[in-house]
Amino acid sequence: MTVNIVDQSTRMRLHGYWRSSAAYRVRIAVRLKGLTFEEHFHALPKAEHRQETFLALNPQGLVPALETAQGVITQSTAIIEYLDEIFPEPRLLPADAHARAVVRGMAGIVCADIHPLNNLRVLNYLRAELGAEEPRVNQWVAHWISEGFQGLEALARRHSSAQRFCFGDHATLADVCLVPQMFNARRFKCALDAFPTLVAIDAHCRSLEAFRLAAPDLQPDAVPQ
Repeated sequence: MTVNIVDQSTRMRLHGYWRSSAAYRVRIAVRLKGLTFEEHFHALPKAEHRQETFLALNPQGLVPALETAQGVITQSTAIIEYLDEIFPEPRLLPADAHARAVVRGMAGIVCADIHPLNNLRVLNYLRAELGAEEPRVNQWVAHWISEGFQGLEALARRHSSAQRFCFGDHATLADVCLVPQMFNARRFKCALDAFPTLVAIDAHCRSLEAFRLAAPDLQPDAVPQ
């Protein structure tokens, strides 16, 4: 059932950018839960996320950020876990403590080990401050994605059900994090032959309506490439 929380006391506003993989994660979670609410967009290449009005909301100046009646929540996994607590169906984190920890660990490979080394701030620093040309930047991106995916591939083989989802037989936080990272991997033309399980899971997830609607190219602020 779709819940329109814009009209409720739990009014929320999501700040993001179409190509931000962190914002992409939150969009997937929102759509998996059938939620709809206001979205505000900040063009990162134009530094709109560094404007005073946004910094007043999120002093770190990053997307995504979620405005709630109680205040602003930052960081994609914190936002997703918050939504999972107040809108628990469908559950994105398993009820069992061990399974929940495994899923968080799989998501952490993306959110803690891969993405922080490859986000826009880091790549721009490599280009502007260290003089790295695009082939070297792409090599950097591919290295850290490949290193992270090696472990995630092994865990997905261990915990996946028929290569449909990273853990078990329904979408979890691990899938919500995997799909945007696969988008980044393809964007930077990273070789994925060594990760057939992740490729299969990504393909299955992207065939689902919630994942499809969250795709970067379908967002209102998307820029044709």
